[in-house]
Amino acid sequence: MKKRKMGLISLLRGLLLPAAAVAALLCFATAVNSLDSGRAEEDKRQLEDTLRRSCVACYAAEGVYPPDLDYLRDYYGLQIDEERYTVKYSVFAENLMPDITVLENMP
Repeated sequence: MKKRKMGLISLLRGLLLPAAAVAALLCFATAVNSLDSGRAEEDKRQLEDTLRRSCVACYAAEGVYPPDLDYLRDYYGLQIDEERYTVKYSVFAENLMPDITVLENMP
């Protein structure tokens, strides 16, 4: 009877330890994936904020919003990772805030 009980315990240990290790690795992989997607959204939001702040700084200094993104690059040091993001910048009038849309490119 004791041998049968010991065999059952060793069998459970042999199955539970690898199962627990796989579960821990799966949880870790899920957490890393979640952090990565959160970071990507935060980077996109920061780029949008930077674009808007640069436009406001230009308006405050010059009295007009920048005519295009190249103007912000040349005179305000704006840098955009164009491999990662596509920026749509639409100007309606010099005294109205431009419409800014940031889209993340697919890898």
